[in-house]
Amino acid sequence: MKNQKSVKAFEVSQQFFPGGVNSPVRAFRAVGGTPPFISRAKGSKLWDIDGNEYIDYIGAWGPAILGHAHPDVTNVIRHAAESGTSYGVPTEMETMLAKLVAEAFPSMEMMRFVNSGTEATMSALRVARGFTKRSKIIKFEGCYHGHADGLLVKAGSGAATFGEPTSAGVSKETAAETIVCSYNHLEEVEAVLAKVGKEVAAIIVEPVAGNMGCVPPAPGFLEGLRKLTKDHGSLLIFDEVMTGFRVSHGGAQQLYGIAPDLTCLGKIIGGGLPVGAYGGRREIMQLVSPLGPVYQAGTNSGNPLSMAAGIETLTHLKHPGVYESLETRTKQLTDGIHAILHDAKIPHTLNRLGSMWTVFFTDHPVTDFASASTADVDRFKRFFQAMFANGILLPPSPFESAFVSLAHSDEEVNATIEAAKKWAQSE
Repeated sequence: MKNQKSVKAFEVSQQFFPGGVNSPVRAFRAVGGTPPFISRAKGSKLWDIDGNEYIDYIGAWGPAILGHAHPDVTNVIRHAAESGTSYGVPTEMETMLAKLVAEAFPSMEMMRFVNSGTEATMSALRVARGFTKRSKIIKFEGCYHGHADGLLVKAGSGAATFGEPTSAGVSKETAAETIVCSYNHLEEVEAVLAKVGKEVAAIIVEPVAGNMGCVPPAPGFLEGLRKLTKDHGSLLIFDEVMTGFRVSHGGAQQLYGIAPDLTCLGKIIGGGLPVGAYGGRREIMQLVSPLGPVYQAGTNSGNPLSMAAGIETLTHLKHPGVYESLETRTKQLTDGIHAILHDAKIPHTLNRLGSMWTVFFTDHPVTDFASASTADVDRFKRFFQAMFANGILLPPSPFESAFVSLAHSDEEVNATIEAAKKWAQSE
């Protein structure tokens, strides 16, 4: 596979961007080699500037659920751009998209559009603190909620401890407001709330973890969080930036039948364009300015291009059979890969929920960050590079979820399985 142009482009980009990229995982440091510089995308495929073609399972990290450059979505974006790219004043499209979101997520009685998932989670936590008049939050190790200071934390010296910064530039004082527990370990949350429950404003969780790889919730875990937050007067925040409109039309909260107090959504509601949303119970969201004292603003929030793309995308996702098709296609893919690895006696755990999936090269069940960390990262590198050489683009990290789109065909799924077979035979 030729990559001379991408190598040169990467050399030039490193003069301007830290690591040559505008988001760290793109640098391919977890898997080695040079990242491909993409020139275009269509359906389930990407093409780089060297002319290489890839079957894409990154999917813009989830939002490309219809596939890339869906003609109906690109048409409405083009039309919206001809009318202006940003106004800074309201449009009816904002209300149209909000109605589609609220229809799928009834818990979001009132919402606010923002420009990213990070803005959504940061704002939701501010509202939670304003509503409860408390300062501390609980998050879970391995769950990523954007790069706001108070969320870039890891567990301290023991389980369920006050957080320590995972990034330079985050003060210990800021990190100390965040308590980190282990995902799927309800007893740790119970212990924390027994000690400092009156200080905890909210628990924020990826209801299906996607940022340590795909890790579904254990039976009773989300239900337990819902009960504990009600018992202790805290709010429950579902970060559905990754799972919203992905694991079901109404996200994980529809799938598991749990209504959180606040929900955060990401770029899927804008067809992959920069957008996010946070929302929840009306009494909580009425604290947001200009109705209440919790300030949050954004010049580009409700951008007409993102709104138009979002309306078109969410309208398509209402069509009958959409999620059944995603489920069937993803199961076909993961069952095929699992069978090959099993027959080759390669230790692995393959987690899947809906159209999210991750293969971990470990013989342990993966239920939290500690068990995900037992995976053989060197074997994943070999797997990634072999698939990449065969035109299959997986997330360039052993701890990220992969995604299947409606554009993936049986032929492309079979080609992916065949590439995995070739690697397993050589391994």
